[in-house]
Amino acid sequence: MKGGGGGFDVQGLMKKAQDMQRSMAKAQEDLKERIVEGNSGGGLVVAHANGARQIVGVKIDPKAIDPTDVTMLEDLVIAAVNQAMEKSQKMYETEMQKITGPMQIPGLFG
Repeated sequence: MKGGGGGFDVQGLMKKAQDMQRSMAKAQEDLKERIVEGNSGGGLVVAHANGARQIVGVKIDPKAIDPTDVTMLEDLVIAAVNQAMEKSQKMYETEMQKITGPMQIPGLFG
């Protein structure tokens, strides 16, 4: 049924929105299984994040552990985690844009 003037199809729009919502939910589930990696110190610290923007693992090479310089290790961990999170965010945005196309949905990519 078309409502209002100009042939605006409310039911069609609602169906499209529901289809998009289902596609987004499936993509978000799939993204939980996809892993990206961030590293620092030439691979001394490696962080893994999934597409749901969660850190799922951190590996620290024993060579990175210097009890007299804990600050360096902390900095390496932060750098690796930040890199993994950036990659995870980009992967998430890319997958969501495949579904939404050119539409910008407030809060979707935040």
